[in-house]
Amino acid sequence: MIKEVIVVEGKDDIAAVKRAVDADLIATSGFGINDRIIERIKSAAQRRGIIIFTDPDYAGEKIRRTIQEKVPGCKHAFLPREKAIKDGDIGIENASPESIREALAKVKTEIEGDRKEFTMDDLIKFGLTGSNMASSRRDEVGKELGIGYGNAKQFLNRLNRYGITREEFTKAIEKIDEVKI
Repeated sequence: MIKEVIVVEGKDDIAAVKRAVDADLIATSGFGINDRIIERIKSAAQRRGIIIFTDPDYAGEKIRRTIQEKVPGCKHAFLPREKAIKDGDIGIENASPESIREALAKVKTEIEGDRKEFTMDDLIKFGLTGSNMASSRRDEVGKELGIGYGNAKQFLNRLNRYGITREEFTKAIEKIDEVKI
């Protein structure tokens, strides 16, 4: 059983996660997240910790930000977009149990403080911004690191906020390039 309580958007997400792992879950009701639900999440965070596992879309990111602003010290799991699509619908509920287990195996914890291990220069150097392939490269590196997809600014923030090491970053770049840097 997963120790932390997993926070998802809806009832269908709960069913999908329960097919994949043994865990307790809280549904935010999507954008219907209210003070009562935030209090349940805060209580779970204090007792056992929480893992935010929202859909890989704009709404999911907005819900994730809302929770992380109100509940410090969250853990995060990210599902790659292509593993969450079925008939044009994007959501955790569309993922296979194996994809859900893979995402939860790469949980990241927010680091307190203002870490600046990575800069925009790193993203430029490794083709993660400022090139035609930057978006797809960020997507691939984000999958490898378990930090999800984001624009250059979001991606840089995640590298620093989730404590990604220089070694992890280099290995992910090498893997997607299939050559040593």
